[in-house]
Amino acid sequence: MKLFDSELKVMAVLWREGDSTAKRISDILKEEIGWDVNTTYTVIKKCVRKGAIQRSEPGFLCHALVSKAQVQASETDELIDRIYDGSADMLFVSLLSRKALSGEQIERLKRIVEEGK
Repeated sequence: MKLFDSELKVMAVLWREGDSTAKRISDILKEEIGWDVNTTYTVIKKCVRKGAIQRSEPGFLCHALVSKAQVQASETDELIDRIYDGSADMLFVSLLSRKALSGEQIERLKRIVEEGK
């Protein structure tokens, strides 16, 4: 499922806060990024149409139907396919060449690689 930046902002509120009314989501996004009620409601409706959010009554209660981990995995797969021609190792090399890692971070990555075998 492809979610655009605006949709990810709504989803981030649900992932962080749990089930919330549209009004509560709107209040949070107004405070955090300055969105008005109409913008938030429009984006929520887009997420409902995509199947990312379930809306129920009373109070236009919103429930995330996809987890943050699912969206992260999907977005990562798309990035690897689109930018790195499907090569996860090239993404990894690119990431590692951009920032020096601490010894602890390197050890953690080694464990992750070993567990994935």
